[in-house]
Amino acid sequence: MVLEETTKIAVSPAVQIGGSLFTPEQLAKIGAMSGTDAKIEMTTFKQLYVEVPLERRDAIKGELERYGLEVYPAGFATKSLIACNFCKGAEEAGLETARRLNKAIAGIETPAPLRIGYAGCALGTSEPLLKDIGVIKMRDTFDIYVGGEPKGLKASLAKLLVSGVAEDRLVPVIIAIIDFYKANAKGKEKFGKFVNRVTLERLQQIAG
Repeated sequence: MVLEETTKIAVSPAVQIGGSLFTPEQLAKIGAMSGTDAKIEMTTFKQLYVEVPLERRDAIKGELERYGLEVYPAGFATKSLIACNFCKGAEEAGLETARRLNKAIAGIETPAPLRIGYAGCALGTSEPLLKDIGVIKMRDTFDIYVGGEPKGLKASLAKLLVSGVAEDRLVPVIIAIIDFYKANAKGKEKFGKFVNRVTLERLQQIAG
């Protein structure tokens, strides 16, 4: 008997008011497409890791996307944006900006898994300072933090990289940071260790 080869995909709902919300139809579709014997893992990235047959991966991805879900690579990649619940409202908290940022960054291959958090105000309910890169909307501009680490005995808060970033500069700055990390990381170096090694000052130059 030849066992069917499987792979993992990362499935998440769209960035929306109310947080990470799945509809009953979406959950039923995930279950139907993955099969009764598949393993589905809820991750700390607010993504579901779904085990699917390798030869059907692309077809399953397309079908899940038709149900309004987002599908990305699992493992060593930029995770979909870990956003707040937008309790201040879509416009004030920057929902469309968060969606553009998510579209630009999610699924980029990286030396180690990369978590990017977004908060629409200083309350920071998405815990952006515990992410590798944290974005906080401050009225009409954005502050960017780097190097947060939530795990282990040496857990630490992210440090302020740059403040007062205009909305049209937010995506280019984040992409520049990711590209610099990809180009200069040592092997599978985690982003927090990378920040400490290259220094905050060097990253500030990259952020421009």
